[in-house]
Amino acid sequence: MNQLQELENPRSIPAESPPVHPFVAPLSYLLGTWRGQGEGEYPTIPSFRYGEELRFSHSGKPVISYTQKTWKLESGAPMHAESGYFRPKPDGSIEVVIAQSTGLVEVQKGTFNVDEQSIKLNSDLVGNASKVKEISREFELVNGKLSYVVHMSTTTNPLLQPHLKAILDKL
Repeated sequence: MNQLQELENPRSIPAESPPVHPFVAPLSYLLGTWRGQGEGEYPTIPSFRYGEELRFSHSGKPVISYTQKTWKLESGAPMHAESGYFRPKPDGSIEVVIAQSTGLVEVQKGTFNVDEQSIKLNSDLVGNASKVKEISREFELVNGKLSYVVHMSTTTNPLLQPHLKAILDKL
């Protein structure tokens, strides 16, 4: 059977989820869909609130797939979307790549702490951005809720500034 025939043959698609890869296991608490609300701010824009959904999934490989979408709370109109991959390593380091709907791409490196159920990331590269210079992200699981904060620096604000924060419930 060639690759095209395999894609057309639904029996070649596994019916159930594969086992979680050992590199992903320490972050398996992320797997699933999370939904909640967030707040945004930055020195150059008005503050705003938004609804959000994050999805973390796996394929049995040493990587976690990530998607995110946000919407205006008042109208439900879409605001932002991004997707990427989290690549945890056995030594507690992690690499993350995220492509945003705005065309901006982040390559981030950081660490995760199994006991604290937290991830700390800082951009190694921000691509296709005319103004954004650096982005940091921190995720933490507290009392069953996933929270995150994002800081950003730009050409006009060279120091990392608070930009986004949210608290999400697992569905």
